[in-house]
Parts: sequence; structure tokens; C-alpha cells
Amino acid sequence: MAKIKKTTKKTTRDGSKVVAALRQVLADSYALMGQTHICHWNVEGPTFFALHTAFENQYTELFTAVDELAERIRALDAYAPGGLANLAKLAAMKEIPEKTSSATMVKHLAGLHAKLIKDAVAARDTAAEANDKETEDMMIARIEVHQKTVWMLKAYLKG
Repeated sequence: MAKIKKTTKKTTRDGSKVVAALRQVLADSYALMGQTHICHWNVEGPTFFALHTAFENQYTELFTAVDELAERIRALDAYAPGGLANLAKLAAMKEIPEKTSSATMVKHLAGLHAKLIKDAVAARDTAAEANDKETEDMMIARIEVHQKTVWMLKAYLKG
């Protein structure tokens, strides 16, 4: 009787689909951080103080997230993407004009968060398929942050 070799699905993490998905989320997050910073600098009007503070909280949170995403990519023995032009190209997010209304800023950022959620969901699912529980967990946490932010931005627009 022939011996049956038991195979297990082994995940390679360097250059994998997981790394590619993480690179996309990192690029999206970096682009969103920059767009949020622009809104923070240029917001005007009667809602200035509330939005200026909210945008600062958002870009500060994103800065930490970008670092954690890059470090996760490195932990998977791959290199994190860098350079503004490279990250902007990878993220492919439309930039907001410098001079625009606060409502347009909020709508714009909500849309960018929605794009990031889609890419984080794809990264979560890719990590799950690869049995990479750590990356899957990281993406679940990122999705929660962005869903909450979208909710808050949309709630602001109802006022």
C-alpha cells in the first residue's frame, strides 16, 4: 500500500498576495492621511474649530496606522512601498482642491475612507485565505476605524 503524503497549505509571505494587499492599504492610508492634512490646514467657516480638531485626530491616527502597516509588511519579509509619487500612484485617490467648502471636504474624505474600507476588506479576505491570522486581525481593526470615521463624517453632513 502506498503511503499517502499529507500536505498542508503553507503560506509564503514574501511577495505574496497578502503583501500586495497590505501595500495597497498602506498606500491608501498614506494618501488619505495627506488629504486629511490638507483639509485640516484649509478648513474655514463656522465649523472651523470642530473640523480642524477632527481632521487632526484623523490624520494623527492614520500616521500611526501607516507605520504599523509598513512594519507588518516588513515582518512578512517584504519591503514597504515609499515615495510620495509611488504611494499616490498605488492609491489612485482623487485629490481635493486646496480651496473648497468644509462640506465638500467632509464628503471627499468619507469617500476616500470608503475606498480604503474596500481595500482593507480585500486584504482581510486575502489574509484569511493565506491563514495569516495576524494580518487578518490587523485588517479587521483598520476596517472598524474607517467604518466609524465614515459614520462620523456622514453624521456631520446631516447637521
